[in-house]
Amino acid sequence: MIQEIAIRLNGEVRRVAVAPNETLLDVLRGKLGVKTPKEGCGRGDCGACTVLLDGKAVRSCLILAIEVDGQSVVTLEGVGRDKPTALQKAFIQNNVFQCGFCAPGVILSASALLVEKPQPTEHEVREALAGNLCRCTGYEPIVATVLEVAQKSAKKKPAARRARS
Repeated sequence: MIQEIAIRLNGEVRRVAVAPNETLLDVLRGKLGVKTPKEGCGRGDCGACTVLLDGKAVRSCLILAIEVDGQSVVTLEGVGRDKPTALQKAFIQNNVFQCGFCAPGVILSASALLVEKPQPTEHEVREALAGNLCRCTGYEPIVATVLEVAQKSAKKKPAARRARS
């Protein structure tokens, strides 16, 4: 039975008719035209389909679209809409990605981590990115860049606090 759901996709409320067995990934790509979440494995192992669901990094191939009715979904298109985030800029400046297939999922997973833990340890970064497979980089430049962004962010915060005082 087809049912209409409403989701806040990248800040905009979108209504779409979904079948009970359609995944969020299928609806995002096939019905809503969002192409950055990718179908890699279809079983939640690779992280290519990662999106933020109410701020948490999730695998959209494992979630039924009907389950996200009324929730917020952010894809790479919704991150840094006005201008690239510090994380996105750092990934580009450090030339982190080679083929780029994993980039959307990695960026979303790392973004969620930095919101939850602005100063993660290397272990926490690796743990947060463990579900995102990358066959090109060996992960070292990705982890180093996430840590670099966290460190730069920490240095900026005290200055911002002094300016407000």
